[in-house]
Amino acid sequence: MDTNNIIIQEIPKEKRTDASIAQLIYLWKASVRASHHFLTEDDILHLTPQAEGALRFIDTLLVAYNPQEEPAGFMGIQTQKIEMLFLAPAYFGQGLGKRLVHLAFDRWDVRYVDVNEQNEGAKQFYERMGFHTFKRNERDSEGNPFPILEMKR
Repeated sequence: MDTNNIIIQEIPKEKRTDASIAQLIYLWKASVRASHHFLTEDDILHLTPQAEGALRFIDTLLVAYNPQEEPAGFMGIQTQKIEMLFLAPAYFGQGLGKRLVHLAFDRWDVRYVDVNEQNEGAKQFYERMGFHTFKRNERDSEGNPFPILEMKR
């Protein structure tokens, strides 16, 4: 998949419509199903409202659009931290995640990210981007039993 023709746009809060959030939640679910094998369908259903709230209220939301103007991925940033980065499975391993992270470094001076410990692919990706683990938590920020690695660069 060619990612050179992907356009990345920052979407301000007031432009985040119900329809655009629904598109991103659809992408989020596909991405999570393809990468978070430790989650059950019930877990995904339980986490969906949290993902939707984050998409609506995160300070910085970047959406990567393919030439058909469909979301290929998105990233949320809050106070020098990547809070979420999800790609459509067709874009895994194609350089889009790296492009988004470098944009976060250059424009928002991102220094932190949290990763599910069971998502080894994400952990390795962020290590390649220059992050290292400095803390481990037994539960995620919502109290769910999914260990989180706090990483910084």
